[in-house]
Amino acid sequence: MMFDGMKVLYVEDDAAVRSGSEQALALAGYDVLSRESAEEAMDLLSSDFPGILLTDVKLPGMDGMSLLKGSTKVDPELPVILVTGHGDVAMAVQAMRDGAYDFVEKPYSSEQLVDVVRRAMEKRRLILENRDLRRKLENRRGIEASLVGCSPSIDRVRRLIMDLADTSADVLIVGATGTGKELVARCLHEHGSRRHGNFVALNCGAMPEAIFESEMFGHEAGAFTGASKCRIGKVEHAHGGTLFLDEIESMPLSLQVKLLRVLQERRLERLGSNEQVQVDCRVISATKQDLKELSDREKFRGDLYYRLSVVVLDVPPLRERREDIPLLFEHFVLEAAMKYNRPAPIVSGEQMRELMARPWPGNVRELRNMANRFVLGLPGNAFDAEQGGKRPVLSLSEQVEAFERSVIEEELRRQGGNVSETSEALHLPKKTLYDKMRKYNLTADAYR
Repeated sequence: MMFDGMKVLYVEDDAAVRSGSEQALALAGYDVLSRESAEEAMDLLSSDFPGILLTDVKLPGMDGMSLLKGSTKVDPELPVILVTGHGDVAMAVQAMRDGAYDFVEKPYSSEQLVDVVRRAMEKRRLILENRDLRRKLENRRGIEASLVGCSPSIDRVRRLIMDLADTSADVLIVGATGTGKELVARCLHEHGSRRHGNFVALNCGAMPEAIFESEMFGHEAGAFTGASKCRIGKVEHAHGGTLFLDEIESMPLSLQVKLLRVLQERRLERLGSNEQVQVDCRVISATKQDLKELSDREKFRGDLYYRLSVVVLDVPPLRERREDIPLLFEHFVLEAAMKYNRPAPIVSGEQMRELMARPWPGNVRELRNMANRFVLGLPGNAFDAEQGGKRPVLSLSEQVEAFERSVIEEELRRQGGNVSETSEALHLPKKTLYDKMRKYNLTADAYR
C-alpha cells in the first residue's frame, strides 16, 4: 500500500462505535491505533507522527475540540478529522476554520469514513515526504548541494567533476539548452584548487565582433577612440581562476583564430601594447552542438576544437534522468519559497505524475521556471502554463514507461537500493526487475 507504516490514531469512547469503525478501516487496509480518551491520544502525537488523527468531538475529560487545538500546537500540518453528532455542522465548520482537515457527521457509512481517511492520509504522506526532502536538501553538502539528483547519470557527472576539479585540464561541456552547463562549470571551479580565483563567464554568441579583442584581451589607454584608460580583458581577469566560454559554437571563425593563439600560448597582448602578458587560467567551454561535426563541415576550427576538448563532459537532458524530477522540483520550490517569501506548496501525487510525464524540452531550466510559477500561484494551472493550457502530448507507451520508471525508482529509494526487497514490494520477479532497471538505466548503488 502507498500508506505502509502510516497509522490512523482513532479516539472514541463508545466501544461499539469504536469497534465498528476500526473494522471498516482495517478492511480498507489501514493500521488503526484506538484510544478512549484525548489525553491518551496526546501522549502519542509528535511533530512527525506517521499518520492522521480521527477523533469524536464529545469525549470525557478533554473533548475533541481541545484535542484539535493541542494537536495543532504539536504539528500544525497534522490532518485532524472530527466526528460530530447530528446538528453540529456549525461547530464543525468552525473547527475547520481552526485547522481541522475535515469532519464526518454521525451516523456515517463505512464508505464515507474510508474516503475521508484516504484523502487525509494522502495529504499526510505528501507532507511527510515534503519534510523528508527538505531535510535531505538542508543536509546536502559539497557538490550534491549544487548538482541535485540521485540518478546514475547525474552521479557520474558529479564523480567526473570531482576527479577533474583539481587538475588543470581544459574541459568541453556538452549538453542541450537548459541542462545546467554553467552550473557544471562552476562546480569544476569551486571544488578545485582555483576556487579562490575569479570565475569569468563569457557568452561567445553575445559578443559583437567589433569589440571582441578589447573585451577578451583588454586595451591600453589611447588604443582607440574612447579608450581613456587601461582596461583588463576577460582572459587576464581569469588569471589564477577559470575562464568559461559559453556557446562556443557561435563564435565567428574570424575570432576563433585569435582565441586559439592565446589559449595555446597562454599569453596575450592588450590592444595598443607590444608587451605580452602571461595568463594562467583554466578554460572550460560549453556547447549545445557537436563541435566535431561542425569542424568536419568547416563550421568550426578543428584545431580550436582539439584545444578545448582535452576532456569532454556530457550533461544528460532531463528526459534521461526523470527519477531526479521529484527531488529537483522540490529543491526549486524551496528556493523559490525563500526567494519570494512565500510558503512552499505541497505537490500532489497527480501533479508529480504530470511532471514525470512531460517531455521537458527546456530541461532543468524549464523545471525551475515551473517551480517558480507554482510557488507564486499564478492565475491558471501553473503546470499547463507553458503549453497554453494544453497538456503535452505523449504517446501511451511513453506515459507508461515514465510512470513505470518512477515507481521502480521510488521503491528502490524506499528500500535503500535493496533489489530483493524492491522486487518483493512490487510483486515483480527479480529477473524482470533487473531487466527493467537496465532498460531505464537504474542501478541499486545509486539509492544506497
